[in-house]
Amino acid sequence: MSAPTESLLQVRGLGLSLPDMAKKPFFAPAPMKRILRDISFTLEAGGTLGVIGESGSGKSTLARALTMLMPPQDGTIAFQGRAVRDFDAAAMVDYRTQVQLVFQDPMSALNPRRRVRDIVSQPLRALGRLERGDSDGARAAAQLLERVGLSAQLGERYPHALSGGQRQRVGIARALALRPLALIADEVTSGLDVSAQARIVALLEELRRDSGLALVFISHDLSLVRSLCDQVLILRQGEVVEQGDAATIFAQPSHAYTRELLDAIPLPEPDPGWLEREVAA
Repeated sequence: MSAPTESLLQVRGLGLSLPDMAKKPFFAPAPMKRILRDISFTLEAGGTLGVIGESGSGKSTLARALTMLMPPQDGTIAFQGRAVRDFDAAAMVDYRTQVQLVFQDPMSALNPRRRVRDIVSQPLRALGRLERGDSDGARAAAQLLERVGLSAQLGERYPHALSGGQRQRVGIARALALRPLALIADEVTSGLDVSAQARIVALLEELRRDSGLALVFISHDLSLVRSLCDQVLILRQGEVVEQGDAATIFAQPSHAYTRELLDAIPLPEPDPGWLEREVAA
């Protein structure tokens, strides 16, 4: 696709419902349950949007809706000014190469029977984009692994032989293979220790700064979102309760739910007076 001339992604009134199997009667279709309702936001080229919410708020469903893995029933998603729902098969393939998703659990997202080099180069192989003389994808995989801070030698290993942070970097490398314009990172730091989280966030920031990659960073960790994102969207039970400039929302949240989330952030330094106040109370 040509260089973006408008907002990269425009989402307006997005809504998605799924069958509620917990309430399915015998011999009848399951009733539909609303998962996302009236979601709207704009993602600029090179911009960063943090999506925050507790478990079950619809964050991962939103990620899948944006990539059309779970097509929404309501609203519109526009990519560079064109409605995604109007794309033909070829345009949809192009859209999915430009808007890539990194899944939350790298172990289940990576094929345990394939070497890392084959996993990373698979998107290029599938679309016939391997360079001449690199029929097995080893050269492309080495370049992509080095781009995310991994040794090319790791390409010979299988996913189970890597740490959690290394597996997540492999997932990011695979998403970068097709040179997307936007990356949707769905809870990519969950389950990682603090040092691995910091390295992943630093990598995403480096990619955004050096290549102009737009980022949708989905997380329940407000501290990470605050350090990485320019814009913030707060989800609760599938609805947006607050959105806007990250600095403003973190400094002056207007919704009670946002204030509750911010109050739950651990203090950066121990408060020596907390015990005295608790006793006095």
